Amino acid sequence: MIDKADTAWLMVSAALVLLMTPALALFYGGMVRQKNVLSTHMHSFFAMGLITVQWVLVGYTLSFGPTQGGFIGGLDHAFLEGVGFTPRAGQTVPHLLFMVYQLMFAIITPALISGAFAERLKFSAFVVFTLAWTTLVYNPLAHWVWAPGGWLLERGALDFAGGTVVHLAAGASALVFAIVLGKRAGWPKRKSPPHSLPMTLLGAGILWVGWFGFNAGSAGASNELAVLALVNTHIAAGAGAMMWAAIEWGRLGKPSSLGVASGLVAGLVAITPAAGFVGPMPALAIGAVAGAICFGGVLLKNRFHYDDSLDAFGVHGIGGLFGALATGVFAHVRWNPAGNIGLAYGKTKLFVEQLIAIGVAAAYAIVVTFILLKVIEKTIGLRPTPEQENEGLDAALHGEEGYAMGEGGGHG
Repeated sequence: MIDKADTAWLMVSAALVLLMTPALALFYGGMVRQKNVLSTHMHSFFAMGLITVQWVLVGYTLSFGPTQGGFIGGLDHAFLEGVGFTPRAGQTVPHLLFMVYQLMFAIITPALISGAFAERLKFSAFVVFTLAWTTLVYNPLAHWVWAPGGWLLERGALDFAGGTVVHLAAGASALVFAIVLGKRAGWPKRKSPPHSLPMTLLGAGILWVGWFGFNAGSAGASNELAVLALVNTHIAAGAGAMMWAAIEWGRLGKPSSLGVASGLVAGLVAITPAAGFVGPMPALAIGAVAGAICFGGVLLKNRFHYDDSLDAFGVHGIGGLFGALATGVFAHVRWNPAGNIGLAYGKTKLFVEQLIAIGVAAAYAIVVTFILLKVIEKTIGLRPTPEQENEGLDAALHGEEGYAMGEGGGHG
């Protein structure tokens, strides 16, 4: 039976999650050089259209169709066949609404990876990779972890809103992408400071707000669980921001606005899998620790000499991995009877299942991403020419300038 309050909340949540993708465009766009701001924005905006089409044709049914051995959904809902107003089993919202809410997650996940290849990827390669990665990585992982009958879900792995499916998978793939694609010209000797920190801060602030739909909406209803997820999300973001700022203040003598933005995102990433399974005080600890370990995570690229341009792996990969582990530590059934009891309360099973889910998801994403990149490299190629990179991808690949001075002319 459809519940009007649940339906209204999930409609709002779907809009909030969609808002996160333009917010990501701002967050990433402010951190690149001026000549690449529009190409960076395109990675998010184009994904909004591309993945929408993929999702309604085959992506949804591969993710949430009737399970085929626990590994992939059947084609029962291809072209949205059978997806109407009647709720799915155990739900109180129209099936169409559940479908479109899950679409918003599918859109932002490959867009997260773009932080690793910003400023040096052919747009045609981006399009092919994004479509293939969503179909071959995201859709199966979503089925394994979230769909009834999915093999990791059946084993007992917990992922409330996407720590494994979204952040760990995207972060692991981002690391592979950065290594295979190679460094930006002149990196690390030639520095590429952010061209607009206000843009990045605005993006981070909108991400914070949108994350309430991401996590609290994942309760699937307007209920106590949604309240818990919303509160935990906010607490973790604040703790992550303060921890990152504190570390910078101690190490460098000055807290930076970029550090605060990065810290709040780290806290949000880490609380995502745990948001509906832990209490507020564990959420505070998860956010704070995430701020610290993701600060260290962004330093790894200098130590190991890979160019993760905008720290997609350092924040989303490291943060997603930690959040999935922390779920196995702090989860308790007193907050969510559908969850389990974690390591901090004397139980080991959930922690072991989280380790298995992390290992499987990361390994699968890494292997498939590597194969996809090698195929694309051998066919259409990955990188623009050195001349195009030097000119800037906005002009070279899109025929536009982000900050062209003079009279406006629209398409004319």
